[in-house]
Amino acid sequence: MNSKPLHFALIAGELSGDLLAASLIEALKVRYPQARFSGVAGPRMMAAGCEAVENIEALSLMGIAEVLPAIPRLLRLRRSLVERYAAEKPDVLIGIDAPDFNLGLERRLKQRGIKTAHMVSPSVWAWRESRVPGIAKSVDLMLCLLPFEPGFYAKHAVRAAYIGHPLADILSDAVSPAAGKQALDLSSAALTLAVLPGSRGGEVSKLAEPFARAVALLAMKHPGLQVVTPIAKPSLKPLMQAAIAAHAPGLNWKLLEGQSQAAIQAADVVLIASGTATLECLLLGRPMVVGYRVAAFTAWLLRRLVKIKHASLPNLLCAQPVVTECLQEDCTPEKLATALEPLLADAVARQRQTSAFTAVRQELRRNAAAQAAEAISQLL
Repeated sequence: MNSKPLHFALIAGELSGDLLAASLIEALKVRYPQARFSGVAGPRMMAAGCEAVENIEALSLMGIAEVLPAIPRLLRLRRSLVERYAAEKPDVLIGIDAPDFNLGLERRLKQRGIKTAHMVSPSVWAWRESRVPGIAKSVDLMLCLLPFEPGFYAKHAVRAAYIGHPLADILSDAVSPAAGKQALDLSSAALTLAVLPGSRGGEVSKLAEPFARAVALLAMKHPGLQVVTPIAKPSLKPLMQAAIAAHAPGLNWKLLEGQSQAAIQAADVVLIASGTATLECLLLGRPMVVGYRVAAFTAWLLRRLVKIKHASLPNLLCAQPVVTECLQEDCTPEKLATALEPLLADAVARQRQTSAFTAVRQELRRNAAAQAAEAISQLL
């Protein structure tokens, strides 16, 4: 190895990527104290010592309406990064998530002889497996957060390493519902349901009404029911307030600004939109029912493209599916309430579901950043 300090280029696409990349930088510093870090960086990466050649805000886009006008700028950014790193020749370029941007960048730099790694596999095992040959041309190493992913890549001759899930390193089920309720100033004696309708406008607009109506049905059977909902961003609050006022008025329902983990910890049972939050719920040890709706055309398309039987991560990760999923036409107030009722009524039913989460938590808790640094050192 040359005596020049190693140079790691890291390209993070949103704030969750900033967190992953910052942990990875710290783990790489343990192995390579003199190393240099540069890239598309957020505040945590910069605090960890990464030189920002561009701010993470440049890539933090969601939804077609936001992305389309930004395409010319994103293409210019990718071109400038290719030119910069083709000239600087970092020892490895690591893309963190943001696959639509990063895989194209990685492919261009791999063609120029630079080693590339990608952290957080896209869900190619669920749909669009046709993307895998493109991934093989883009990455020398895929860093996987889920245990079944490396086996999938092995079939396609893509080098992959399982590093565990970073959320499992920081979340634990040690907080009891009673302690969670106390932390949010809720009644410790009242049966508590956390309702999480998603973090995007499209999700909340489709789920707020069936979720609120399901809660109203449950409150008839459980008159003292206490409900808590974390609101991911201020623009979503009116949607939820309107649904509660129209379909579940007069209930003891508290809205929080953010604080999704605190809301889950305060709950005896959780009603939750399908997504990463279901994994948080599993790691925090709370029983759940998953609901989800998309536009009718999207649902039609997904049914033709998606190859997996279950939508939620807990059911994909547990030995047997244990979480009821009410999806699309099954996401009705009646079906949601029917699935939630036994969990609210029976502590044994709650325990039965959460006991299945223990093995998953142990499997995912691997010190992901250290495992990633080890895999990257083997690539070097």
